[in-house]
Amino acid sequence: MKTLFQNKKGAIIIEGHIQGLSNTRSLGEVGIPVYVVDKNNCIAQYSKYCKKFFKCPDYKSEDFINFLIEIAKSEKLEGWALIPSNDHAVYNISKNKHILQKFYSVITPDIDIINNIYDKRNLLKIAKDLNIPIPKTIFLSSADEVNSNSELDFPLITKGRFGLSFYKTMGKKVFLSKNINEFKEHLKIIESKYNISETFTQELIPYYGNNKTVSFTAFCIEGDVKTYWIGEKIREHPIQFGTATSARSIIEKELLEQSKILLKNLNYTGVCEIEYIYDPRIEKHLLIEINARTWLWVELAKKCGINYALYIYNYLNGLSIDFPKHYSEDVYWVNLFTDIPYSLIALIRNQLNIKEFIQSYKGRVIFATFNSKDLMPSFMFFILLPYIFIKRT
Repeated sequence: MKTLFQNKKGAIIIEGHIQGLSNTRSLGEVGIPVYVVDKNNCIAQYSKYCKKFFKCPDYKSEDFINFLIEIAKSEKLEGWALIPSNDHAVYNISKNKHILQKFYSVITPDIDIINNIYDKRNLLKIAKDLNIPIPKTIFLSSADEVNSNSELDFPLITKGRFGLSFYKTMGKKVFLSKNINEFKEHLKIIESKYNISETFTQELIPYYGNNKTVSFTAFCIEGDVKTYWIGEKIREHPIQFGTATSARSIIEKELLEQSKILLKNLNYTGVCEIEYIYDPRIEKHLLIEINARTWLWVELAKKCGINYALYIYNYLNGLSIDFPKHYSEDVYWVNLFTDIPYSLIALIRNQLNIKEFIQSYKGRVIFATFNSKDLMPSFMFFILLPYIFIKRT
């Protein structure tokens, strides 16, 4: 193995939102050069660890791949690591991996693996074949099939097989239907903008206040889990099916074994986040989805002792990695700029326990963007909040 960072190759952080900021800091703090690429203004570009920022074309486009090739040539970035934290970027990089590998070190898995992850039809079939619990699920080709389908137990949620594309098109992650009339109406709304065959519908898992969404995260090499970390969403916006505003590190041994089986079957290499929800009726965690990248609150894993961005860099550069066997439990992560306003709304609506809210600000707490040694990103997040809200919704 090489001496640590002797080659001074750097990393390209693709999408500089909160997780991109965390990855930028994780690498910059140990002296690794970091460039940030984003299609919009982003907070990671204001980090003192960001050496250069480039505004890029849409992540889904062919122009994006050409852009990456051009900056590799003009900036002499041969062998630099590509670390995307956006699903569209992941998919496009994977699809063009054979080209990009001529210029960069690429952690993103091959397209056959990504297709098995990002197409929920494929993922759920794999999970079912492996006896990994999943919610009751149906796939429809058109809205007309509803009347002839006998598997419906309300309430139901309808989502996109390709989650980010569905969200960008429909403006919401999920349509919740409480009865057959609502379901038909929602399918008509979806069908006006989106192909029904690219959606799926699942039973809504009953929520009792303590069965929150749990993320099993791992760094893998050819399907073998080298280290892992688990956290749960404490609060999110919107209040159901939303993005985390507060989270906590937990220990949940049950998830380790079933996640190992799934990742081995996928032959996965790199960092991923597997989302589960606990179903109290059958006392099992049900698979929701996998993200083949770092996720919004990856900084919490780092503060608990699991530095995923650094593992990616070291792996791609042939450097030794001391994979941790343990991590800190009961550490909280909070995004103040979203948690405070959405928690106030939830309190007014009696959808949030005040004691739970206070508890998440006690003890070991880290904040999504704040770093006493790197203050500018937090300041700019506050300044850019209206812009970020518009661009990311």
